[in-house]
Amino acid sequence: MTEQTPPTPPFRDPQLPFAKRIDDLVERLTLAEKISFLHQFAPAVERLGIAAFRTGQEALHGVAWMGPATVFPQAVGLGATWNTDLVRRVGEAVSKETRAMRARDDRVGLNVWSPTVNLLRHPLWGRNEEGYSEDPRLTSAIATAYTRGLRADHPTYWRTAPVLKHWLAHNNETDRATSSSSVRPRVLHEYDLRAFRETVEAGAVAGVMPAYNLVNGRPNHVSPSLREHLRTWTEEELLVCSDAGAPSNLVDSEHYYDSHEEATAAALHAGVDSFTDHGTDPSKITARVRGALDRGLLTEADIDTAVRRQLSVRFRLGEFDPLHDPHTGAHDFDTPAHRALAQEAAEQAIVLLKNDGLLPLAADTRVAVVGLLADECKLDWYSGTLIHRSTPLEGLYERFGADRVEFAEGVDHVRLRTSAGAFVEVPSAGADDEVPGAEGALDPALLAGRTDLPPLTTGPAGTELALVDWGDGVLTLRAPDGRYLSVADDGRVRASANQPGGWVVQETFRLEPHENGHLLRHLGTGRHVTVATDGVKVAEGNPEIFELVFAERGEEAVRRVAEQADVVVVVAGNDPHINGRETEDRTTLRLPGHQERLLRATRAANPRTVLALVSAYPYSVRTTSLPAVLWTAHGGQAAGTALARVLAGDVSPAGRLPQTWYESDADLPGLLDYDVIGGRQTYLYFEGTPLFPFGHGLSYAAFSYGDLTTGVEGDALRVSFTVTNTGDVTADEVAQLYTRAVEPTVPRPRRELLAHRRVTLAPGERAELDFEVPLSAFEFWDVARGGWRLEPGPYDILAGASSEDVRLRTTVILDGAPGAPRPVLRRGLEAADFDEQSGAVIVDRTKVAGDAVTSEADRVAELLYRDCDLGDGVSEVRVTVAGEGAVEVSLDGGAVLAVLSPRTPTPGPYDYTTLRAGIVAEGVHDVHLRLRGPLRLAHVGFSG
Repeated sequence: MTEQTPPTPPFRDPQLPFAKRIDDLVERLTLAEKISFLHQFAPAVERLGIAAFRTGQEALHGVAWMGPATVFPQAVGLGATWNTDLVRRVGEAVSKETRAMRARDDRVGLNVWSPTVNLLRHPLWGRNEEGYSEDPRLTSAIATAYTRGLRADHPTYWRTAPVLKHWLAHNNETDRATSSSSVRPRVLHEYDLRAFRETVEAGAVAGVMPAYNLVNGRPNHVSPSLREHLRTWTEEELLVCSDAGAPSNLVDSEHYYDSHEEATAAALHAGVDSFTDHGTDPSKITARVRGALDRGLLTEADIDTAVRRQLSVRFRLGEFDPLHDPHTGAHDFDTPAHRALAQEAAEQAIVLLKNDGLLPLAADTRVAVVGLLADECKLDWYSGTLIHRSTPLEGLYERFGADRVEFAEGVDHVRLRTSAGAFVEVPSAGADDEVPGAEGALDPALLAGRTDLPPLTTGPAGTELALVDWGDGVLTLRAPDGRYLSVADDGRVRASANQPGGWVVQETFRLEPHENGHLLRHLGTGRHVTVATDGVKVAEGNPEIFELVFAERGEEAVRRVAEQADVVVVVAGNDPHINGRETEDRTTLRLPGHQERLLRATRAANPRTVLALVSAYPYSVRTTSLPAVLWTAHGGQAAGTALARVLAGDVSPAGRLPQTWYESDADLPGLLDYDVIGGRQTYLYFEGTPLFPFGHGLSYAAFSYGDLTTGVEGDALRVSFTVTNTGDVTADEVAQLYTRAVEPTVPRPRRELLAHRRVTLAPGERAELDFEVPLSAFEFWDVARGGWRLEPGPYDILAGASSEDVRLRTTVILDGAPGAPRPVLRRGLEAADFDEQSGAVIVDRTKVAGDAVTSEADRVAELLYRDCDLGDGVSEVRVTVAGEGAVEVSLDGGAVLAVLSPRTPTPGPYDYTTLRAGIVAEGVHDVHLRLRGPLRLAHVGFSG
């Protein structure tokens, strides 16, 4: 007798559909095993031969946090390319490197948390660098391209499984875990949901990550929109992964639930499938799930649903079919093709904002390159470790020759004199140049500062330090060997960091005037620097009073080299870890004062000055006296080479702004004002004159547009026009197609992007561009009917080079559904379905579902509902309210007809009561409501 081979379990059978295999595997797992799968770090199930699995691998513009990898331009830079084909190829390269890195390090995950599709609504948002655009269609187009590259094109098996971040309406770091975004229905559907929806519907998305914030008073991690919207857009199972620590926030910081068991159960019911909390320790999450089961808050079926969604992703990644997975054994890493692609992406991301003929530079130009970023290749929080590096200075050396390029960084050189008359000294280090985190870290926030170097001391001569003010008084100090002053866990101050960085930056300081000198506060610890017998350190007491002794001002060095050059290139911008990053919003659009000083000094010394802004976000800069201005996001490993090639004319710039550049801070709405319609925000609604408009970007060539034709065919509008290169160099043009409702009955965008295309044209070459625009693109969310509606009438069709540079226009008449008065006798009024408001915020009607409206603190809320049909007459108005306060009702802006107020406050914010009052009216009227006090209004009804 021979021993029989055990039959292959169905979940291992590649001939069966994934759904049947998942059902089989779920049945084989014990309850404890299934609970363990709910944490980010799911353990192995050895008895079934199932490996451990973790959700989450950062891959925003290259594989991050896992050591060396190809570093592409920041996401906002990829958005500036307006090139979906390029971005798809970047996604392919990133996914191939993810697979290659995983083959040698199984800590590298295949469930990638990327891209970020939050819209760049407000340019002061600290994470502006992570998004693609302020426009939902452009964001969706770029995000779809990236996810398709990450997924790859095999019909069954995915190379990586992308998760979109961060659901939903998330554009502030200030109080991000406790603030609520008030999002009216039109903004929700027309703006915030649109970028997610179109990307998910494209079919290359494995899931989403909810954001830390609340929307309309309810945390995103328990949002009913995950079920009501997200999961209706695709037949694929979507994996919803929590953001780090967010499940605990539901109790600890948001105080939305009284217990973690309640919070965990609510998140699972809402649709969260994987809990990212407490690092690699799953014990707290699994204990909370078991507690929720014991209390009857969850059933095993609830857990099965989440486990199925996770397993769906694992099956698609080929984990259970290694012999059939075409991506197994991928080894494409840091290939010549990936290096070339990184350079191509960096070149295509550069935007020429202004050019009075100074650019491109002739080959024999003597160039001075100056500025704090002139010899930097900056990384951000979601970058990998550089394998290759190119700074603007290095790129210009390479392109023009080192003998024709001069450099001045423009830092202030200082010595710090103590109250005792000694100077701060940096002792000789004698240590290696290790880069903490270069070997890879699942959580780089946990990397500690170096303690293997001697702390600073004092002496009679001291060390000359390079001082940079990055704005808002935030300083860095750098030793002559290039190391930044930093503070480690032992509180000692050392010259130990290669760059500022870390979750809490330990390399930034602030000078505080004190008596005849300054105190030096270390911002990472909040403590002052003190001088002790055993070295310089930070401490709670006895702060040292320093005198700054300047050896040279940055303007002096800049002026010397600028005077001798034919052209000066000022490279200005931001350090992605300082003043504008995750956890920290910016406070102003202005360029930091130190860099303004350098720019003024350069311009005074040599009017032939090019300003090259390298930044993660827009600035407000005076460009009148500057003959040329460029902008690029931090461009990754090839940034310097790309910039030099554009300056030299080897490449004609064709990047386009993915967001509006405003003239000043006065043009900005409040950071927490998410009403893009009422607040007239982004290029869609902004009525002022921007510094540079959405879609703007110049070229070394010139282009003419012509032959515009349009026609409605079925459910689409077909648009065609030609673009001709009338210049004398081969160049790319980004042709943009916009629309505008001519006779809208509600506020509609001034311009709205319908489509775009980036094309390469040789001199004299003409291209005919054809677009098929679905008629649904012209719809708006009609709050009167609670759905989308195409309003009949004329629509302008605009083609051109930016949202303001319109070259062709025509008007089309579209059929649609006429508007109708609100049927308030039948449906009443949902409070959040207002047409206009002031002083109001939307809040949660209950913890599970629904919206209500209340007043902002210390304000009276005004709500307007247009065209309400009261029929042949009404005699009563009803309001559903909670809390305390009053509702005043009037029609058409007239006298108050009714005041409704609870006699006593309701017990809690979710304890609603219905109040009634007499009112006599008939016909169609605008209903005006005024809310006084902290009353929550959920619904208004009328009856005869």
